[in-house]
Amino acid sequence: MTITATTEATTSTTPPTTAAAPDGGAVAGPALSGLPEVPCPRELSTCDARQLTRVFFERLRSLEEGTREYQYVRGTLIEMNISLVNFAARPFRDRPGGPENEDIVQVGIIGLIKAIDRYDPDRNTQFTTLAVPYITGEIKRHFRDTTWAVRVPRRLQEQRLLLAKATEELTSETDRAPTPAELAAHLGLTEDEVREGLVAANGYSTQSLDAPQPSESGGAGTPAGGQPARSLADTVGGVDPALEAVEDRHALAPLLAGLDERSTRILQLRFGQEMTQAEIGEEIGLSQMHVSRLLARTLETLREEMLHD
Repeated sequence: MTITATTEATTSTTPPTTAAAPDGGAVAGPALSGLPEVPCPRELSTCDARQLTRVFFERLRSLEEGTREYQYVRGTLIEMNISLVNFAARPFRDRPGGPENEDIVQVGIIGLIKAIDRYDPDRNTQFTTLAVPYITGEIKRHFRDTTWAVRVPRRLQEQRLLLAKATEELTSETDRAPTPAELAAHLGLTEDEVREGLVAANGYSTQSLDAPQPSESGGAGTPAGGQPARSLADTVGGVDPALEAVEDRHALAPLLAGLDERSTRILQLRFGQEMTQAEIGEEIGLSQMHVSRLLARTLETLREEMLHD
């Protein structure tokens, strides 16, 4: 994972009158006159970085955005404050199922850049006061958006955390799992909102349908007797007996549409309303025997046409 914005930062600086630009050229002129030389911005001590950050911010506000001088000063600010990213990223390292540590740092640098672009020295606040929440927030947002197996709205992602905390609290109080009604009362939500959150929480992690299920003894793998363990797909669902009839019904539909009105009526009464042949005869004014012959002939015709197709 790479962050393009960090390419504006330079890994080393030269004397202020001839500073290295992000594209490898030189930045010369009075705009950078008086700036301290910072050969290795990332290796500065915390105290030196804090003092130089104030100096570079004062110079940054006097430069026109987009110029080579502006990019140089902004890039040096990024380099000098990388240590803030490493500090803020420390609690997020090596989380189960999380991104690589280098990815976390790269995401944190995005937050650092946002903080630099929004910092106002006139407010007399330390830059770290603004930068650390920006960096932490960017990392948390990255975890929230990338660690869910199924993408759900952010509102439900945050609600999952509230439900988990409330469930833990209520369980410790009652020694049982709370009901949706109890969770709703505890959080000030409706029961429908709680149920929606509980369903959405299932999307945080998923399991492959081919994953072997634990054996009856409680362990995973091959159960006693040498038979291979069943997968999740083998333990859920079942064969729908009506599924096999879908293709037959699809093929039968145009054949039914081609029948005459009387034959269609007989089929509707026999199979739709489940009337006997005698009742059908009374309904349409025919004898039971005549209805039987018409019904048998119609069914035989439909059967032959389906088999022929």
